[in-house]
Amino acid sequence: MSALIEDLEHFRDQIRLKTLQELNHLGFGHYGGSLSIVEALAVLYGEMLNVDPFNPRSEERDYFILSKGHGGPAYYAALALKGFFPEELLYTLNQNGTSLPSHPDRNLTPGVDMTTGSLGQGISAAVGAALSHQLSGRSNRTYCIVGDGELNEGQCWEAFQFAAHHKLNHLTVLVDDNKKQLDGLTKDIIDPIDFAEKFRAFGFYTVRADGSSVREIYSAIQDGKAQHSQPVAIILDTVKGQGVPYLEAKEDNHHIRPNAQDKKAILEAIADLESRLGGEVTV
Repeated sequence: MSALIEDLEHFRDQIRLKTLQELNHLGFGHYGGSLSIVEALAVLYGEMLNVDPFNPRSEERDYFILSKGHGGPAYYAALALKGFFPEELLYTLNQNGTSLPSHPDRNLTPGVDMTTGSLGQGISAAVGAALSHQLSGRSNRTYCIVGDGELNEGQCWEAFQFAAHHKLNHLTVLVDDNKKQLDGLTKDIIDPIDFAEKFRAFGFYTVRADGSSVREIYSAIQDGKAQHSQPVAIILDTVKGQGVPYLEAKEDNHHIRPNAQDKKAILEAIADLESRLGGEVTV
């Protein structure tokens, strides 16, 4: 177990480094909400997901849908490190003719199961995929990351109610509870009260986890896989800009066009991760 966690932590650092490098190369982007899902992506793509980079459309694969599509840069980093496409493509992020647009597009990027970006719609697609697997008698699992701000959307809760009614136990929803959204603090815009209580009320088996700990995320997903009659919700306690203290403390860190001070801090974080990794090894 300790060796696995060390491997996942190494993968986490690789994803965070690649995310920072691609955004730094672009010169702007969704730093905050990309960095807050790095640990979750490391656990999913480092251990949990049954996926094959050489056969990304395999009917036997597990599905992953990033409903909060603005976290695409971290998603792309995980996919590249996993071998779905060359890492060099990360430096074409959001440029003309790229296969890595600002938000994920299943028609452009190998490994992307659902085009997302219009908040609230990704989770509905994930529920549809999970229902399809259930009706077909397949054992494929479906994982979906949603944002806490995204859960302002009523469509999300309609999808959750539907999932619980159909007992989609192979569906796992991970909530990136980073406490912020585009316009400010989530609690100031629409106070979510308590996500865990709400998901339980909607019929989900629900657990909380430290979203900065790959160990806790791994344990929470394993716990959820043991459920046989309910969909699973994992509430991840995260911080926008996670893993880079300067960006964590920055007030407006949803989308950043770095000034000189920001750029200096980002380059220092990149150098620190490069030093920590001491040479890159893909998963």
